[in-house]
Amino acid sequence: MGWITRIFGGSKMKNSKWNRLFPTLVAILSLLSASEKAMSADPSPAVATIQNVSGMATVLRQGQAITAKLGLEVWENDTLRTGPDGSIGVVFKDDTSLSLGPESVLVIDEFVFAPQQGKFSIVVRMLKGTAAYISGLSSKLQPDSTRFETPSASLGIRGTKFVVKVEEK
Repeated sequence: MGWITRIFGGSKMKNSKWNRLFPTLVAILSLLSASEKAMSADPSPAVATIQNVSGMATVLRQGQAITAKLGLEVWENDTLRTGPDGSIGVVFKDDTSLSLGPESVLVIDEFVFAPQQGKFSIVVRMLKGTAAYISGLSSKLQPDSTRFETPSASLGIRGTKFVVKVEEK
């Protein structure tokens, strides 16, 4: 507390309002700092869950490959990858279903499902491979909220299901 005393007037501070408020101010700033650190270190909440998997399949999360397994939570910004013999199926929080075939790579760029606030958004980016998609509540409640991107096209999802194949150049 010595540096505060020097800044705010030396011995005048002993019985001042600053002296009484300082501990409270420090506590508030400490809490704010701790909550900011917790929020930035906190991973994004799960947006989907792996419902089926076969062969080689991984989830790339924050630079680390995680072997895909039943029940594994999938987060926003995760990359789903399947090997030559792999397939993976995920169900999102809004009941959207997405299945990837062999040698596929798909990035979940955005997922928002907040019906109470009327906010819905699904943006996925298919880099290669095959995918089958069945829309969930987000597409039904707000048809313009879902986008499926590929290297050569961006699809706005208005229907309920489709299959896509993205070939490498």
